[in-house]
Amino acid sequence: MPTVYITRKAHFNAAHRLHNPQMSDEWNRETFGKCNSPNWHGHNYQIEVTVAGSPDPETGYVLDLGDLNRIMHEHVIDSCDHSNLNLDVDFLSGIIPSSENLVVAFWNQIQPHIRGGELVSIRLIETENNSVEYRGE
Repeated sequence: MPTVYITRKAHFNAAHRLHNPQMSDEWNRETFGKCNSPNWHGHNYQIEVTVAGSPDPETGYVLDLGDLNRIMHEHVIDSCDHSNLNLDVDFLSGIIPSSENLVVAFWNQIQPHIRGGELVSIRLIETENNSVEYRGE
């Protein structure tokens, strides 16, 4: 059977602050610059979730894209959209909400709910110039 890759895109808006509470304020300002603003800053994030598998002979689907959309919303987007990622999202508690850490946390939220395919990658686009991708490694 052929392996097919399907991708669902979505977006959410959120605020965050890059700050390591174990380091000094000076270290945080020097390391994170404007992203360390005590008044937070926000992004219009885009997320792309890719699943691989063989098309089901009865449906032709690897995974119904509507189901993938529901999983993404129930387990990531509904919690993160219009939220402060440092303060409002339980599954992000205790992590520095860099894009690198976010994409790993999102993987951990989504992966257990994928049926009928294998989660291959999650790409998080923070700005038009900056994105990160995690492949579960």
